[in-house]
Amino acid sequence: MIAGLSLGFANGWLLVGLFALPLLWLILRAVPPAPIKRRFPGVILLLGLDDEDTVSDRTPWWLLVLRMLALAALIIGLAGPLLAPKDRVAKDGPALIVLDGGWAAGDSWVLQQKILGGLLDDFTRDGREVAMLRLTTPETLQFQPAAAWKSRIPAFAPMPWQPRQKDLAAVISAIDGATFETLWMSDGLAYEARAGLLNAFEKAGSVRVFETGVGVTALAAPEFADGAITLRVQRSQTQMARTETLLAHGKDPAGNDRVLASVNVAFAQGEATGEVGLALPAELRARITRFSVQRHSSAASTVLSGDALRRREVALITSRADREGLELLSPLHYLRQALQPSADVIEGALGDMLPANPDVIVLADVAVLTGAQEAALVEWVEEGGLLLRFAGPRLAASDISRRDEHPLMPVRLRVGGRSVGGALSWGEPKALAPFSEGSPFHGLVIPDDIRVRSQVVAQPDPTLADRVIAELSDGTPLVTRKRMGQGQVVLFHVTANAEWSGLPLSGLFVQMLERLAVLRAVDQLDAAAFEGTVWQPLQILDGLGRVQDGQALSGVAGEVLSAAEFGPDVMPGLYRSEGRYLAANVMDADRVLTPFAWPERVVVEGGQNARTLDLSGAFLALSLILLAVDVVASLMVSGRLWGTRVAPVLVALMCVPQVGDAQEELRALEAAQEVVLAHVITGNQRVDSMAEAGLRGLSDTLYFRTSVEPNPPVGVDLEVDELSFYPLIYWPVTPDQPQPSDDAYARLNGYLQSGGMILFDTRDSDVAGFGSGSPNGRKLQRLAARLDIPPLEVLPDDHVLTRTYYLLQDFPGRYDSRDVWVEAAPPDAEQVEGMPFRNLNDGVTPVVIGGNDWAAAWAIGTGGDPLYPVGRGYGGDRQRELAFRFGVNLVMHVLTGNYKSDQVHVPALLDRLGQ
Repeated sequence: MIAGLSLGFANGWLLVGLFALPLLWLILRAVPPAPIKRRFPGVILLLGLDDEDTVSDRTPWWLLVLRMLALAALIIGLAGPLLAPKDRVAKDGPALIVLDGGWAAGDSWVLQQKILGGLLDDFTRDGREVAMLRLTTPETLQFQPAAAWKSRIPAFAPMPWQPRQKDLAAVISAIDGATFETLWMSDGLAYEARAGLLNAFEKAGSVRVFETGVGVTALAAPEFADGAITLRVQRSQTQMARTETLLAHGKDPAGNDRVLASVNVAFAQGEATGEVGLALPAELRARITRFSVQRHSSAASTVLSGDALRRREVALITSRADREGLELLSPLHYLRQALQPSADVIEGALGDMLPANPDVIVLADVAVLTGAQEAALVEWVEEGGLLLRFAGPRLAASDISRRDEHPLMPVRLRVGGRSVGGALSWGEPKALAPFSEGSPFHGLVIPDDIRVRSQVVAQPDPTLADRVIAELSDGTPLVTRKRMGQGQVVLFHVTANAEWSGLPLSGLFVQMLERLAVLRAVDQLDAAAFEGTVWQPLQILDGLGRVQDGQALSGVAGEVLSAAEFGPDVMPGLYRSEGRYLAANVMDADRVLTPFAWPERVVVEGGQNARTLDLSGAFLALSLILLAVDVVASLMVSGRLWGTRVAPVLVALMCVPQVGDAQEELRALEAAQEVVLAHVITGNQRVDSMAEAGLRGLSDTLYFRTSVEPNPPVGVDLEVDELSFYPLIYWPVTPDQPQPSDDAYARLNGYLQSGGMILFDTRDSDVAGFGSGSPNGRKLQRLAARLDIPPLEVLPDDHVLTRTYYLLQDFPGRYDSRDVWVEAAPPDAEQVEGMPFRNLNDGVTPVVIGGNDWAAAWAIGTGGDPLYPVGRGYGGDRQRELAFRFGVNLVMHVLTGNYKSDQVHVPALLDRLGQ
């Protein structure tokens, strides 16, 4: 350490070299020697001549200073200068580094990584063994040399939950009786059992705590009321006034993710909570997918919106117009009264409502639809819509769903109905029976005065019991429901007005609509609405607040999800069930960020004090820069910088193209050493950029999901580049790309024969099938005419590409088409007894041909977000996931061959072995 300065040296003895600088000054001053003056009469003949080369009689003082500074910087750099070095006392014995490891450490994670690196360097110099423990995912302690942990620091990134009580109890039990020094990387927040854990660590040895001082900023789930979104922000550090910027992210009309709106929230000094309102048009509000706090990165500073930010859009459709003066008899009157306070109600003909894609369609006593209307309505329901039907005289008198169950009806109906005094007569109007546990209405209180006088009656069927969600006191179904794809159809067996029952007149009617998610989003429902449901994660948040695909994860029971106890099995994110979407976020309305008060006996160090900056590189770089300046200055002083002496510079500039050749050789060397995916350069800048982004996204997917770790993809010029380095070449077909030359075709055929694969993508399956039906298809035929391609067939169900890594039957890209062509199987390929697939060719199919625009589905931007829309709505996320899985299967196939088909040889091998 230097007194009064926060500067130290790792090799301070080298600074002795600075005392040699005066001697160097004297030596440099003596070169060159001073000239001797002699009188010579013939010098007069030289007057007026100019000498191109001039030599100074002595080295200028400023050049000497420059050289002295360069040498001083070199000596200081070799001495290992350290900024803010720690006064460290060497210790021995094992050390345990503890990380809270939850989302609260997200904002300070970069700083924590630097602190961890410094601690491990200290322990390495001391020769101490170290174990690391992340409290969110505790594992058995493993003490090993500190250097072994250095490369594993990124693996300890924060998780999207906080330490849990049961995990901490296991940690306390595991360290009982052990001896070590504890260094605790704390996020500063209080949580259950932190104090007990501190006592357990103190029993094992001394405890030092590191807190970065960054603090935690959290965003609560948004609330929508009175036409505005309310956003609440909390912070754990309140010492300074501060303004935070909140960003609303969503999809633009092209389907790209972008910031749709922003708003600021100001914190006064000492203020921990801020609130702001954001008023947006309904169309823009419906596009929002998440909110985030700018410049913060944790699962608590990002919230997903789900369905909570928009009023449900409900379309009302009836078979008759309202009659003037008889408003209370209108089939839609009571529905309007129940819906308008909480939903956006639209009315009109069914053909006009379907293009608007509402959340719910209500058919009030509508019996007969045209064939086109039925087909469109079935498709809408299967994609996640809720069809709510009410009975009435028209439905009772029709033949709909009598003999066979109608697709848009949950049950078959008997002819006629039941009413007081009718053919199927009740002695008196019937009351409602209590709702069963499996019903979405379970727990609702039934008023005593509700009576049902008439209804349509369901035919007994084996499936009837499973579809009844409300019934009368005599067991007659009152409300039935069935699933259709991602949606559902619900039938009230009474009218939507008070003509057949008193149900529409009661508050229970509104509550039943709420439980069916007609009025409000599932985010606002109570725990009873989750019973018996399973929720599939669509997107999840990691500990740093990044949105990840969650469709590969298993579903979560509704009861578990409603408890919102996050952990490895339930992570914050967006979930779907029965066409409804739930955003499960870290912060709820009741959660408060409470800093933990450490006891006075515990040493707490700030993150800034724990950072030591090595300045060696900066001083060495400065020395090299000064020496380079010295070379230029010396040439200038000697007069050799300009004039005829510039020739060497020109020669050096002429060698610049050789640098490009060296770069090409370096790229080829990297491709030979690592897996590199390539795409053909078509000359169309937009297509080439899309291909590169697509292969980059596929390479990232391979890196995170498989043992393949590809280098960044490259574009290849068929005329000049060597192809044998690349296992897979993606060839996007454009109508105007040039035809390859003879040499290029020879190179391509050699590539295919040596085991390479080309993926031809015409990118046109949205407008044409495979073949000559589009300009791209016709261009593909011309490109492939001179290639040595074997006979092709549509990819069979038992081809190895369907199971190389993932089990697949569909191979979509940006578009979804089943027409993917591969090398045809041999005519004699037969299925071996006991094997689930045929004995197909043992080689890799040299070409795969399709038009699904896979690169667009794989394309990922620099921020990790998709660049092009895929499919419709949240279904597009599933299609994009299948596209990535197809890409993984494709690369694994070309790298490993048909190894998974080798099972067909098992019987022959066993027979040869005599088993």
